[in-house]
Amino acid sequence: MISLSINGKKIKVKDSPDKPLLWVLRDTLGMTGTKFGCGVALCGACTVHLDGEPVRSCSVPLSAAAGKKVVTIEAIAANSVGKVVQAAWVKHDVPQCGYCQSGQIMSATALLAKNKKPSDADIDAAMSGNICRCGTYNQIRAAINDAAQAMSKGGRT
Repeated sequence: MISLSINGKKIKVKDSPDKPLLWVLRDTLGMTGTKFGCGVALCGACTVHLDGEPVRSCSVPLSAAAGKKVVTIEAIAANSVGKVVQAAWVKHDVPQCGYCQSGQIMSATALLAKNKKPSDADIDAAMSGNICRCGTYNQIRAAINDAAQAMSKGGRT
């Protein structure tokens, strides 16, 4: 048994320690908000937070998450920054197909949790590991800038 903290809840799972966290989340726990994209940590669709850091869950073995705090897209709105980011995503109509968006939101939330006033270069650097096949990069950057501005005004987009 491996003990995890997922979205603030203590969970024990009976999975192989080398099983990717992505598949534990999706298959074992039924949390399908985190998406499978490439399987080799290049696209960012599977991004979750591990102790506050954005990680690609397809390449993180379950054993590496043991005893750490995992946050998935299912709980990101419980985070004040995540809530503002999601509102900005809606305001800027970011998703087209939407497949990559949970990973995009997780990376954007991690960025704004650490950097309240990111430059466009900061945004581009933080989001560079997230691929959007629909090419909504301009909307993503606008939403992040809007979320940062909203946070400086008390959290309303």
